Amino acid sequence: MIPIKRINHVGIRVSDLQTTRDFYEQLGFRFLAGPVGPEPVAIMEHPCGVNLNFILNASVKPGENILMDVDQKHPGYTHMALEVDDINEVHRQLQGLGITPTEGPVTTNNGASLLFIRDPDRNVIEFHQPA
Repeated sequence: MIPIKRINHVGIRVSDLQTTRDFYEQLGFRFLAGPVGPEPVAIMEHPCGVNLNFILNASVKPGENILMDVDQKHPGYTHMALEVDDINEVHRQLQGLGITPTEGPVTTNNGASLLFIRDPDRNVIEFHQPA
């Protein structure tokens, strides 16, 4: 077993830093740095410790998410899930921000509650309230 402690960050390729930054700031993330490095990358972090690295080298504008919006199922990461205490409160806050869920809130067979949104590049974000 490899002794992994936690996820350090999630890397997401995006088409426009300012649009991405504005969106994720609405969710409570704060801008830390960037663009930095040869890619380049910008870094944002939520007070809970979730760190996102935005890779700023997208060569096409947002449209379809190739992993989620086409019939052919390509391999790759499909979404990130952010754990929350109250899915209904998250839904209320998203509505106040003008962010429309793409699915949910729904309750699964095991009692978890889920709500999904898309960022400006159509990347999927799940809010997950455990059972």
